[in-house]
Amino acid sequence: MALPSILDAAHRCAAEGLTRGDLAIDATVGNGHDTLFLLRQVGASGRVLGVDIQADALSATRKRVHEADAALLDHLRLVHDGHEALREHVDPADAGRVGAVMFNLGYLPGGDHRITTRPETTVPALRAAFDLLRPEGGVLTVVVYPGHEGGAEEAAAVAEWAAGLSQAHGRAFWYQFANASGAPPRLLAVEKRAP
Repeated sequence: MALPSILDAAHRCAAEGLTRGDLAIDATVGNGHDTLFLLRQVGASGRVLGVDIQADALSATRKRVHEADAALLDHLRLVHDGHEALREHVDPADAGRVGAVMFNLGYLPGGDHRITTRPETTVPALRAAFDLLRPEGGVLTVVVYPGHEGGAEEAAAVAEWAAGLSQAHGRAFWYQFANASGAPPRLLAVEKRAP
């Protein structure tokens, strides 16, 4: 397919910010798809931090990575916490050295749909993630799902945060399918720039 899906586009953008040996972050591990992708991108000399507020998500991620390549678990640290606490789980020496941070908002597929990301936790998490990125070329991706309860409000908060970024510090764009029915997911991608 010439046009990538929203999730494939997120992976392509994140890959642009990563090299072997990097530190990458999956701020909402879910079922581990992005985590596994990040581990493969950073390679055996890299590291991935995965964060999720649901223990089931961490278990699913650990299982997915183990089944794909158990050796990758040596390069993965999973943390049971909300994404708003992201900065607390990154060594201060790694601040400003992260190649990519990925968010996949909404609820855990196959989990309790009443537990969702929310604007009041997501926006502080985005600020922290942006601060942690490498100053030139670090990439932040956010897949937003406006179709669930509270999703439209969260999408609006993410858009407001992105619109407030100084062009001197980052470039942000939206990727979405204009003719999709309902309230389809969309991708926000941000590339950090040195001021």
